[in-house]
Amino acid sequence: MEIAFDDSIVGVDPAPITVARPSLTTPTTSRRALTAPIACACATAAGAVYVAINNPVGPGVHFPACPLYAMTGFYCPGCGLTRATHAFLRGHIGAAFGFNLFFPLFLGAIVIGWFAWMRKALGRSPIRWLVRLPTWLSVAGGITLISFGVLRNLPGLHALAP
Repeated sequence: MEIAFDDSIVGVDPAPITVARPSLTTPTTSRRALTAPIACACATAAGAVYVAINNPVGPGVHFPACPLYAMTGFYCPGCGLTRATHAFLRGHIGAAFGFNLFFPLFLGAIVIGWFAWMRKALGRSPIRWLVRLPTWLSVAGGITLISFGVLRNLPGLHALAP
């Protein structure tokens, strides 16, 4: 064997070097499965920036009105969420609760739903505690939201109105 100037063996091909690259996709997932949750997260982030910058009740800003309130004059359980999100993103936590008491639950549900969607897109198992939610908890949550919607429209409980 002869030694060349670059200290490699002449006539012998070096073994190819392979580098493992970390990937978001696994054999069971594809980039296409990740497109929708990532695009949704980007759109939500852009919407959050827009809501943080623009005051929903400010002049010249056009946010869609609540359809139930526009048609009936009654507040739904979600009325005030845009203003609550604006206040929350601006650091006014007390004001956010004043617009809608349940805004942390709505925002938390959005975040948890997105993480569950992302886990499914990655081919991972569902979140255990989310799958095992008892039926009574869903029923109690629905009754609570409906009760909140009714109570915030009663004459003596204007503090619950947005």
